[in-house]
Amino acid sequence: MREFLTVEENLRCAMRFFGEATGKGEVRALDRTVAMYSGLEYGVFNISLLTRPAGANDGGLGAALAETALYFKERTKRWSFWLCEDLLDSATRRKTRQICNDFGLRPISYPPGMMAAALLPPVRPLPKIECRPVADDKMRGAFAEITSMCFEIPPGIATAVYGQENAWKGAYKGFVGLVNGRAVAIAAMVEAAGALGIYSLATIPAQRHQGYGEALLRAATAASRAKSSVEPLILQSTEAGHALYRRMGFRDVTKFTVYLTR
Repeated sequence: MREFLTVEENLRCAMRFFGEATGKGEVRALDRTVAMYSGLEYGVFNISLLTRPAGANDGGLGAALAETALYFKERTKRWSFWLCEDLLDSATRRKTRQICNDFGLRPISYPPGMMAAALLPPVRPLPKIECRPVADDKMRGAFAEITSMCFEIPPGIATAVYGQENAWKGAYKGFVGLVNGRAVAIAAMVEAAGALGIYSLATIPAQRHQGYGEALLRAATAASRAKSSVEPLILQSTEAGHALYRRMGFRDVTKFTVYLTR
């Protein structure tokens, strides 16, 4: 499988989490896309992605967005579209912004898809951190709280998604990093498409720049690989995390644009 397809397929599997977490949503396979409806009026958690390449000759991207808009019209006004640019031909890529604009979508972020065959050794000593799986009310609450704090998600929305026991029964596996018993960082792992995907990595503001995020990422990776030796590692990077991931051995293999309804 081409590298960008590994990253894209793992992401699609991870995003199913939002359609399954609250018990009020669904995951719906459409003709050209898959839609994850969270059951909440919160666009970032109502997500659509392409399931096959979209070309100019078959009206691919426009048709994909049309079916997605029709699906969400009956459920919510707020939804988002994660687009892997390597699924577009060159002609469509040049017109992407206008096509998305025609459906009321504006770009909000441009995360590169990254891949590493293995993690490089740390460049500095890392602090000790306890890596605990999200498997009880306390850890679910901690994951929701840190998600709200670090990704600017309303607390009630974060709890409605990450605080539910049923949310953690699928492929999306959460971890909380504890220091002296206090939750300071989170990460999630998804095994799919022959790769281990890393998601939701975050450290609370008061504890940043001390190595806790990297320490938890390494510990969560080790815990996941104790059950499976799947390779490689993949993720979608934030701008702030890109330099760290490069130091850890990740390289860019594709680019995503995230669009949100106005």
